[in-house]
Amino acid sequence: MAMTSDAQTMFELIKRRRSIRSYTNQDVSPEHIQVLLEAAMAAPSGNDARPWDFVVVRDAALRKKIAETHTWSSMAASAPVVIVVCGDESSKHWIADTSAATENILLQASAMGLGALWVGIYPTTRYEEHIRSVLGIPANRRVLCVIPIGWPAEKKEPRTRYEASKVHYDKF
Repeated sequence: MAMTSDAQTMFELIKRRRSIRSYTNQDVSPEHIQVLLEAAMAAPSGNDARPWDFVVVRDAALRKKIAETHTWSSMAASAPVVIVVCGDESSKHWIADTSAATENILLQASAMGLGALWVGIYPTTRYEEHIRSVLGIPANRRVLCVIPIGWPAEKKEPRTRYEASKVHYDKF
């Protein structure tokens, strides 16, 4: 199948997006963060509800407290910025919509040469409560995930995880 150059570029970007857990000390500029947030809010949203809120955390002490959430959140302390993705639970689409926004952040970060990682928080209540208490997130907002972001201090090769056995045509 022949792909247009845009399609090929997008496919290469998708394969290049990897979970990066180690970052350099170089700061992430406000302009970079703005682009990431604009990418997030370009995500599809059921009924155009846009039930998302984002908390941008630069403060080192707060990032350290976020890193204490669970075993897999430790890299939040060393990332220069963490974006916390929240959803308005009054929207029945909040999980899907904030997940789409999160993926847009991850893809945009990769496109800009940044490293990022989706650290799951939802649906574990104690993880959500920890993040909520650290950042003062209101009770009507759920915490989907935290995304540590920085300039990568590790290199991972592009890949796809395509499995033909997981694809079904017409019927399962």
